[in-house]
Amino acid sequence: MDITPKIPEGRQVVERYGAGRFTISGTVHQGSVLVTAEATVPWAVADAGGITLEALEPLLAKSADLDVVLLGCGPRAVLLPRALRDALKDHGLVVEAMDTGAAARTYNVLMAEERPVAAALIAVE
Repeated sequence: MDITPKIPEGRQVVERYGAGRFTISGTVHQGSVLVTAEATVPWAVADAGGITLEALEPLLAKSADLDVVLLGCGPRAVLLPRALRDALKDHGLVVEAMDTGAAARTYNVLMAEERPVAAALIAVE
């Protein structure tokens, strides 16, 4: 499924997802990933139960440059534990949890609008 919008040059964009991988700005990434405007890196989270403050640390380190973090929780959205939501809010982040497909699409739209956004995407089959 190709979901590529027009994105400013040099930005990371999610082009495809599924079969346990993502194609982001022309590069295939196996497994889950963290995506920001500048880079895509592997994320060692295989399911929504692995979404912790520690797992999101690479994005927390960039929280001053972000407004929104989209959490792609896998095939279905999940409600994050209250303590995790509060901790992320304390870092000044608006966090939206949704299924991975919705998170990838929303990331692309916000990136196209040049919003300061990041996505934590759990790979789906």
